[in-house]
Amino acid sequence: MENLYRMIMIGACVGILSNTLLCQDPEKAADAEKPPEYGWKHTLVSALNLTQVSFTNWAQGGENAIAYTLSLEGKSTLQEPKTLWENQYRFAFGQARLGKQGLKKTDDVIDIASVFTYVLGEKVNPYASATFKSQFATGYKYDDNNVGTPVAKFMDPGYFTQAVGIRYQPMPELRTRLGIALREVVTDKYTVYADDPTTFPEIEKTGVKGGLESVTDVEWKIDENILFVSQLSVFDPFSEAGDPIVLNTTTVTGKVNSYLSASLGFQMIYDKAVSPRAQYKESISLGFSYTLF
Repeated sequence: MENLYRMIMIGACVGILSNTLLCQDPEKAADAEKPPEYGWKHTLVSALNLTQVSFTNWAQGGENAIAYTLSLEGKSTLQEPKTLWENQYRFAFGQARLGKQGLKKTDDVIDIASVFTYVLGEKVNPYASATFKSQFATGYKYDDNNVGTPVAKFMDPGYFTQAVGIRYQPMPELRTRLGIALREVVTDKYTVYADDPTTFPEIEKTGVKGGLESVTDVEWKIDENILFVSQLSVFDPFSEAGDPIVLNTTTVTGKVNSYLSASLGFQMIYDKAVSPRAQYKESISLGFSYTLF
């Protein structure tokens, strides 16, 4: 079943990349040939999504609900004749309340990535990268009686990855990199994310593994107001070759006007240390967005 799932994921990625190739037009190809503008470039976009439902004397039944998500996404890039330094960061936090239940977390993301590329050629170049992932607040897992059990908090776990390798960018919309990586998982109370069960009864709070890392990014402007962004990252540890950790995040965002936007999001995580089965998350949102710079 896992092999079938991986084949489906690979097929989906190939399909996306094929469509990107086919949909390129001569004008975009001409833009890609323009010389780069050197120096720093910064972008920062904030967003607020709100959902509210209220009932008064509603005969068909229902419960009041309210939900919100705050997010901040940015990119800082330094382009020089022989080097390219890209820094990306995403922060998000959201909660929802249904009826008389308390607020429950629906989104919580800290995601920072830095990639330094030494430019030797047009498409293939060496790189070094570092990433950090965690969350802001305590996360809970709820049972059938709505009783929550804490399972994670800030820096518990925290994920750090460093890698060096080769980066390939055949076109502006697509880039992929493959390298040798070191992945560290840091925990405090919730050691399941880092502990090695083969060393029982010893419990490790920090897990360090070396392996191969592959990261593929697609940023495709389907239309003037529609943007498709997807990242597929795979870490295959040397100690457990053939059983990789897979993370896919895909978002399609459409701008209604300068301030209103709608987005469709999908996230998949496969990490055997956390769950024997793949985890999925889907979201549809409409809210306010503002480009700070």
